Amino acid sequence: MSEAVTSEVPWLSIVGLGEDGPDGLCSASRAALAAADIVMGPERHLSLLPEAGARRIAWPVPFAEGIPQLLALRGQRVAVLASGDPFWFGAGAVLARQLERDEWQAFPGRSSFSLAAARMGWPLESTECFGLHAAPLSRLRPRLAPGRRMLVLLRDGAAVRALADYLAAEGFGASGITVMEALGGPRERRTEARAEALPKRSFTHPVCAAVAVAGEGAVLPLASGRPDSWFESDGQITKRPIRALTLSALAPRPFEHLWDIGGGSGSIGIEWLLCDPTLDASTVEPRPERAARIAANAARFGADRLRVVEGSAPMALARLERPDAVFIGGGLTRDLLDWLDAHLPGGTRIIANAVTLESEALLTEAQARRGGALLRIELSSAQPLGPKRGWKAAYPIVQWSHVT
Repeated sequence: MSEAVTSEVPWLSIVGLGEDGPDGLCSASRAALAAADIVMGPERHLSLLPEAGARRIAWPVPFAEGIPQLLALRGQRVAVLASGDPFWFGAGAVLARQLERDEWQAFPGRSSFSLAAARMGWPLESTECFGLHAAPLSRLRPRLAPGRRMLVLLRDGAAVRALADYLAAEGFGASGITVMEALGGPRERRTEARAEALPKRSFTHPVCAAVAVAGEGAVLPLASGRPDSWFESDGQITKRPIRALTLSALAPRPFEHLWDIGGGSGSIGIEWLLCDPTLDASTVEPRPERAARIAANAARFGADRLRVVEGSAPMALARLERPDAVFIGGGLTRDLLDWLDAHLPGGTRIIANAVTLESEALLTEAQARRGGALLRIELSSAQPLGPKRGWKAAYPIVQWSHVT
């Protein structure tokens, strides 16, 4: 049994280890490992270290199962091994959330992104970096554009083929892929190919892919109000110009959470999430086929932070995380407005769109009682009129903006 730690040195050291093993460690990392009574890490990392006096514990799979084991070692000198820089798509942040700040110290190594950028000669500050060990490849979709450079960490060798197939399916098969296996170690190997012509062979974990995006695939615009064609719908969708005005009124801010009530196609919630990676959203939709369609649309955009709730408002709202902003695109009733008025905390932004006379009357009454602003939006588009063209008006939209 190891002796309890009595000094002020934290009991846990998080050490970033590369494929070159101890040779790539700085003196501080070496000292932390030498002082440890227990070294815990994945089998691959443990195999890179020479035999020493410390007891070794293999980190289990899935990763979460190892956290209770680690916490049970509190009071002993423990070193946890992680890949490269533990705080860049690594285990460091996960472990730090479980501990008080004075319980741990970290010794980051060279990140896979730094090594890959050095191999490619790409400036990191203008290169997109993705850790897709447990995230879908669709996370890349909003960023796919010719000229973009991406470094993508993948869960295993099989994911390399999936990445190449995904790029080809989205119209970017001409993208150059440089597959880098076991970066920084004696097993390092590089393979260069176009996505649509990737060699049919196995790749060894750990693996990073450098992607120089090229091809004729559709590029997602950066501005709010993306084309309606990007969203599958049954016609129940906030159309592109109205969506742009609605997102402007919702005014997303970092770390905020949106309630999208009456999701339809999910276009508002998805575009909210596309504004910033720190945003969250919950969409409430009573019709199961639409809820499924929302989930499919979100998956295509890599918007996996969208929670789809099948149910009716206001009943389905009670179990949701508190919102910073609320959009009502369907199911507008006086009961819903009264429930929001009674339950939302002060400072919540509400945006509601109405197209029928009945729902317009509700918003007019709400603005008179609660305040806020009313905006009437009337749009026309040029349409054929016999051999010529004329303006065809869409149904006017009344939008209420209010802060509780």
